[in-house]
Amino acid sequence: MTLRTAANLPMPAVWVLGVPIHNVTVAEACALAEELILGGGVHQFATVNPEFIMAAQRDTAFMETLRRTALNVPDGVGVLWAARRRGVVLRERVPGVELMQALCAMASAHRWRVFFLGAREGVAAKAAGEMALRYPGLVVAGTFAGSPRPDEAMGIVARVRAAQPHLLFVAYGAPAQDKWLAQHLPLIAPDRNEGLIGMGVGGTFDFIAGVQRRAPSWVQQVGLEWLYRLWRQPWRWRRQTVLLSFAWRAMLKSS
Repeated sequence: MTLRTAANLPMPAVWVLGVPIHNVTVAEACALAEELILGGGVHQFATVNPEFIMAAQRDTAFMETLRRTALNVPDGVGVLWAARRRGVVLRERVPGVELMQALCAMASAHRWRVFFLGAREGVAAKAAGEMALRYPGLVVAGTFAGSPRPDEAMGIVARVRAAQPHLLFVAYGAPAQDKWLAQHLPLIAPDRNEGLIGMGVGGTFDFIAGVQRRAPSWVQQVGLEWLYRLWRQPWRWRRQTVLLSFAWRAMLKSS
């Protein structure tokens, strides 16, 4: 089973430093997910922010992964800004946290099975429990911490495949989670007509489980969530310098 790629879908996209970003809302991303699951096959979603795009400049495997996903949603105000410089107004920022919650809400309505993979020991289970409380009817197919290490891959693939999920959320952090999905998602192809979507979710389990506190809604709305996280986690300052590099390169290059 192979992944359906972004190039095969009739969805508007803008290219930012070689990475396609789709002009979708949360509702449209969920509608696409519903269509793909009902239609069968194996598909990958990615929540792309400036850190993703800059990492892809150095990591050709990650770049190839982002060019082959079924959907790349704009997760980050920097992505919206870069798109505007290319003459494209992306209609909505689609944060991974909101998208995962919306997908879980949809899954609960369909009684689809959801697997939570990654984060620290116990966090995935706590996040899954919270989602099940918020969305009655959600079927938690399984939870597991695991790791993206190659020596653990086949055991994790067997575990997830046995659970037969419709949605697989992976919280290993980028780019590890996205490359793991690109390599192993086809091996988890379900034994049914309905499809499977895998999506890397970074620190989303931590937010849902209450391990990390997310920025207040007004901070998110003005696009300063990154600054709030830096204030809460000062050790992230080296990671945030990538935003300056991204802004500089986005201004210099047209695609």
